[in-house]
Amino acid sequence: MAQPIPFPAPETPEGITLPANIEAEAALLGAMMIDNRVAEDVLQKLRPEHFFEPLHGRIYDTIATMVGDNRLATPVTLRPLFAADPAMKELGGPAYLAQLTGNPASLIGARSFADQIYDLAMLRALVTVGRDLVDGALDTSQDINPAKQIEQAEMKLYEVAEKGDSDSGLKSFTRAATLAVRQAEKAMNSGGGISGVTTGLSDLNASTGGFNRSDLLILAGRPGMGKTSLATNIAFNAAKRYADDIEGGIPEEKSIGAPVAFFSLEMSADQLAMRILSEQAEVVSEKLRTGQISHAEFQKFARAAGDLERLPLFIDDTPGLTIAALRTRARRMKRQHKIGMVIVDYLQLLTGSAKASGDGRVQEISEISRGLKTLAKELNVPVLALSQLSRAVESREDKRPQLSDLRESGSIEQDADIVMFVYRDEYYHDFKAPTKVPDGTETAEERIAYENWQAKQLEVANKASVIIAKQRHGATGTVHMRFDRQFTKFSDLAHEEY
Repeated sequence: MAQPIPFPAPETPEGITLPANIEAEAALLGAMMIDNRVAEDVLQKLRPEHFFEPLHGRIYDTIATMVGDNRLATPVTLRPLFAADPAMKELGGPAYLAQLTGNPASLIGARSFADQIYDLAMLRALVTVGRDLVDGALDTSQDINPAKQIEQAEMKLYEVAEKGDSDSGLKSFTRAATLAVRQAEKAMNSGGGISGVTTGLSDLNASTGGFNRSDLLILAGRPGMGKTSLATNIAFNAAKRYADDIEGGIPEEKSIGAPVAFFSLEMSADQLAMRILSEQAEVVSEKLRTGQISHAEFQKFARAAGDLERLPLFIDDTPGLTIAALRTRARRMKRQHKIGMVIVDYLQLLTGSAKASGDGRVQEISEISRGLKTLAKELNVPVLALSQLSRAVESREDKRPQLSDLRESGSIEQDADIVMFVYRDEYYHDFKAPTKVPDGTETAEERIAYENWQAKQLEVANKASVIIAKQRHGATGTVHMRFDRQFTKFSDLAHEEY
């Protein structure tokens, strides 16, 4: 049997020879037609666009379709489908299909051919990215924006890398079960039932099992409830636990801490650092800003700053980030710093694509929430996104937030694996203070009203609740915490039995 007709050398318009092996493509197609079981081995790895020769891609696609429909794919059954194909006519017509099966020995190396075709396709993709990058950098006819070009190049490179991970989508049950057993082992060895990244708060860990990888978590609340404070507390606790575990000789994969990327779209990096230092040093942030601190307080502050230097906590305070830019930056930090958790403060300050923006804010928020969930799965890290609530909360007698209060889009609720609300009764109770403080001239009713308000104040002071309104991995409920508003610090609340 005659050998396949050679194709012209794969060259670009610039005369650069692209990496390709057309003989390997022809040999693989021949092996697939000789034995259709070969197709079952390579269909999970190869797609038609991986073939350099378009005709080979079309033949591969047709074989894949026929095998998928449980039909026999041979030169005879494929012949009518390619009788009118112009590229096939140039090679002598459908007889080319029979030529492809002329070497039965190709069955032996079929898998190696598939691997080589795939690898060469990845190299061509890299060549395309590099060429586009060069063309864009040399083109000065439009507005020069190197930062945007770098961002686009990083995104394209990550897409190539993502396509190159052929095992990311399909997992056998054995592999999936192994991962599940490892999570359970990690939870058991942590001593606190934690399978994900620790929050540093025992009761919250007990309710969620820590923040699980690939999960999108929403932390929502009205202004003044302490969303950012709780997020910074969690970020510090996770980063500190990771640093302590590594120093203690615990392998990275067994640590329940994680390096944290904190995207602060509302506060600058120095403001956020000041808040975290205030929380950990227990020095009032107002004193720090005005310089009205004692020598002892400054020493505490300096020690806390020294401790924080070793922590893998990274802050990005770039304003007006798009969801695409945030994902690009998070991928880069994952690659450079092995980020294990991403925090976004806050979701409504992100912007979507121009197309989504034109479709309305609700559609834009939907794009953002889907993008954050996709990021969590891509990087295999928990993504904690803070969110504002609508003003509907303020018009109700019971100010406890509900899922319907999530601002601007129901898709946030749909995309999230866990939805949590921060609520402090103390915040609202302060506004109910009686106008008249007992001074001996008040009426009995006024004195009783003040005493009742004061009793309630003692009950709710320095307390906060995290309401878990949705959780895919467990039950909903309320976690009670201590909140020191002087230092904006959350901590575990002592139980009555203690």
